[in-house]
Amino acid sequence: MSNFRWVICALLFLATTVNYMDRQVLSLTWKDFIAVDFHWTDADYGTITGLFSLFYAIANLFAGKFIDWMGTKRGYLIAIFVWSTGAVLHAGCGWAAMQIEGYDSIAALRAVQAGSDAAVAIATVSVYLFLSCRLILAVGEAGNFPAAIKATAEYFPKKDRAFSTSIFNSGASVGALAAPATIPLLARAWGWEMAFIIIGVLGYVWMGLWMWLYEKPRQNKRVNQAELNYIEQDNDLAEAQNRDQVKEEKAIPFFKCFTFKQTWAFLVGKFMTDGVWWFFLFWAPAYFSDQYGYTSDSTMGILLIFTLYLIVTVLSIGGGYLPKYFVEKRGMNPYLGRMRAMLIFACFPVLGLFAQPLGAYSAWWPAILIGLLGAGHQAWSANLFSTIGDMFPKSTIGTIVGLGTMTGGFGSMAINMGSGKFFTWAAGQGSAFSFFGFEGKPAAYMVVFCICAVAYLIGWCIMKTLVPKYKPIVVE
Repeated sequence: MSNFRWVICALLFLATTVNYMDRQVLSLTWKDFIAVDFHWTDADYGTITGLFSLFYAIANLFAGKFIDWMGTKRGYLIAIFVWSTGAVLHAGCGWAAMQIEGYDSIAALRAVQAGSDAAVAIATVSVYLFLSCRLILAVGEAGNFPAAIKATAEYFPKKDRAFSTSIFNSGASVGALAAPATIPLLARAWGWEMAFIIIGVLGYVWMGLWMWLYEKPRQNKRVNQAELNYIEQDNDLAEAQNRDQVKEEKAIPFFKCFTFKQTWAFLVGKFMTDGVWWFFLFWAPAYFSDQYGYTSDSTMGILLIFTLYLIVTVLSIGGGYLPKYFVEKRGMNPYLGRMRAMLIFACFPVLGLFAQPLGAYSAWWPAILIGLLGAGHQAWSANLFSTIGDMFPKSTIGTIVGLGTMTGGFGSMAINMGSGKFFTWAAGQGSAFSFFGFEGKPAAYMVVFCICAVAYLIGWCIMKTLVPKYKPIVVE
């Protein structure tokens, strides 16, 4: 048997890695590079990350349907072209701000007195410029997970989908792992603009590999009959004997998707938990800079972020093994096995409650505990995505993934925009605002960490209430 399906899985992994590196460039450069040039506050950055999440959410309303309509190969190509272009365009925001505000250099923008009307004007214009680029980035990135999940459903049988999804989904943590080791150094050596350009160009390289290697399993000359039989093992015997005559399965009409509890279970799972991952993705570098004084380009700052995502990367891949154990060794159906595994992974984020208190002893404690929280999220997310393939026909997978990622974007918008405004407010309050023994901005971080800690358990309980047992949807 050939094993070309794992080559496809590797391509999905690379695309997700590039996806998250493009997303991470801003979070690793804003606090110590960009904010200095444009006089940004936490609220400004929170607005950018929050509205990016909103753009991403709205784009996902259409992305899944777009991928189902265009097909996996062409849809993925278009998606990564759009987001790579958006990533590269960030590099021009400084030049555009100079032209609009009438300054002749970035240094002149930086030299404007902080808090002055001119500084506020520069901050406002630059925020709108970055938002324009984030809009393009969001529209393209919205296609990543619908296309990747669709490709996984095409190339893997149900029992292997959680594992393969956990592998490509770990690209998110690998991207977040590679980013702190490279992006701040690029920004320090050649300026933050080159960091956006160099990372953005990686997407164009991936497009060439995808065009060369991807076809559906039945049309791909690199997949032999033995592997094809393995991939299609979930089909019944009659379909297997007469596959060439089988018609394409009917897609579920868009609005009819909302009539199924299975859809709402997935949407709730995404809404409750995606924002947690995005919060730490966007705010972790600023957290270590704010709370401990380790800038993103300092050796200690790089090591802390690198360690955090190394823990996420190593542990999250195992997220696909646990449901496979429940299914193959304990005899559970795929949905029940995944839900059992997801309950276990939902307990990992509770460790986030201890990150801020233990941070008083060493910055390594929050790095380790947030890493464990992130690993739990990635394992949770891989299994959450796989429940779609268990219960929905392949023709509708892209649509459901798009809807779920949209709701996850709404959750992310709420936590990121809210956190930015909350941090700015709490910093201004100082000792007048306290929570669990912390005052000012540290207290605000503690509040957000508490919300993140319980989000998964609440989400799991709602999902289990909506769909207590395995019930696949059959389109007649």
